[in-house]
Amino acid sequence: MTGLYGAGDWVRGLRGWRAAAFAFASGAVSALAFAPVGFFPAMLLGFAVLMLLLDGADESPHPLRAAALMGWAFAFGQYVVGWHWIGFAFLVDPDAHLWQMPFALVLLTGGLALYAGAACALAQYVWQNGAARLLVFAVFYAASEWIRGHLFTGFPWNLAAYGWGASLAILQSTSIIGSYGLTFLTILCGASLADLTVRPVTPGRVLGQFAAPLAMLLLFAFLWGLGAWRLAANPATFVDGVHLRLVQPDIAQREKYEPQFVARNWQRLITLSEQPGAPTHIIWPEAAPPFLLQRTPEALDAIAQLTGSNRILITGAERLQRGIEQNAFFNSLFVFSPGGRLDAVYDKFHLVPFGEYVPYGDVLNHIGITKLTEGQVGFSQGDGPHVYSIAGAPSMSPLICYEIIFPGAVTDHQHRPGWLVNVTDDSWFGPWAGPRQHLLIARVRAIEEALPVARAANTGISAVIDPNGRLIAQLSLNTMGELDARLPKALGISTYARFGDLGFLLLLLTASLIAWILGRK
Repeated sequence: MTGLYGAGDWVRGLRGWRAAAFAFASGAVSALAFAPVGFFPAMLLGFAVLMLLLDGADESPHPLRAAALMGWAFAFGQYVVGWHWIGFAFLVDPDAHLWQMPFALVLLTGGLALYAGAACALAQYVWQNGAARLLVFAVFYAASEWIRGHLFTGFPWNLAAYGWGASLAILQSTSIIGSYGLTFLTILCGASLADLTVRPVTPGRVLGQFAAPLAMLLLFAFLWGLGAWRLAANPATFVDGVHLRLVQPDIAQREKYEPQFVARNWQRLITLSEQPGAPTHIIWPEAAPPFLLQRTPEALDAIAQLTGSNRILITGAERLQRGIEQNAFFNSLFVFSPGGRLDAVYDKFHLVPFGEYVPYGDVLNHIGITKLTEGQVGFSQGDGPHVYSIAGAPSMSPLICYEIIFPGAVTDHQHRPGWLVNVTDDSWFGPWAGPRQHLLIARVRAIEEALPVARAANTGISAVIDPNGRLIAQLSLNTMGELDARLPKALGISTYARFGDLGFLLLLLTASLIAWILGRK
């Protein structure tokens, strides 16, 4: 243990820029827990180091300022590494957008890291000795993650809970406490490891330093066992008579709307859809047609022929709504019934800032900042989650692209669907980490809601996911093809789907109460 004590003393003794640099490096390493690496100990070790740095900040001349810097630097490092894929979006049209990339990456990662900095400063303000400090830190940091996921439209990408992507059994706990609840427990587990480096006050109290880590180890062993039981008790079952075909055209984003490729891109969708087989429901990705369907009667005729007398086509598509003063564009999803009849239209309601619209556009457009997607006019916002009846299948809730990343905000709570359809174009997210992280998030939404997910992605990863988060079938990234699979049945409504983040709130309140009790001793 001497080596651990020495390492702990060294980390706690760091000050100023050295402490900030070490916090940044620790956050960067912690991002290795996320997909595609999936090395979950990195997340726990990262929070253990941050806890030690905060212990050291408590002894510095300006503890609040030091704690805020440590928290900000840690989150900044984690976001820079975990979200590096955002930079690929600026390479689609480098002449117009490449100059924006460094500003966007620094402002997004550094700006959102301010939440973690504020959380650590607040934790330092009410700092307690012993185990109470672990609870205080975990409460404030987890609360800041919830705020990150909600404030200013929210961006809950790579929550600490997703660091357990390598363990589907652990992720089953999100069906009860949600991603924010598992995030809190993950932060607390990692922070508790810091106690292994704390020298006991007296030799007789050596075992005391193992109490918090051991308690968290037992808790996660229980969560793993409960998750393994849930997986074993709920094998995948399938809806009779529903045969899905997910089309993955694998069209490079920079070629999608180029005039010389438009006919080829459209024909690829049709050809893949018409491959041998007997699909009842065909699903195309986000904005799959390379033109406005409303203005292309030949395409509507092809859809009528494709759907024939017994097929449904679900496709992402851009939509134009003419107005008296100006037109509005929507990132939409269309449902075509047999014969090409348009049965339903869904408009995306959770738009991507700078990707689909520019906040304060009147000001920013004047300095050359425009949205990354095609065209100069931003998309208009839909009116929230919807449930649609689908012929021959259970009712369905659509989610376009990153709408699926928001825990508790993917369905209409008054009307529970039988499955989720996620159409997306992850070619914006780069060739490696981004699409895999997005897929993992979709799997966690399936677990939280106890609903299957059919995910059609332009360049991948297209997949059918059962309500336990298992991959029933998938197409590899950057592969052209069609994926035929049956539709898994939904489970009964989960605790999280019924109560949302109430469990997370109860965890925070309980931890706060225990910290207060421990602090009074």
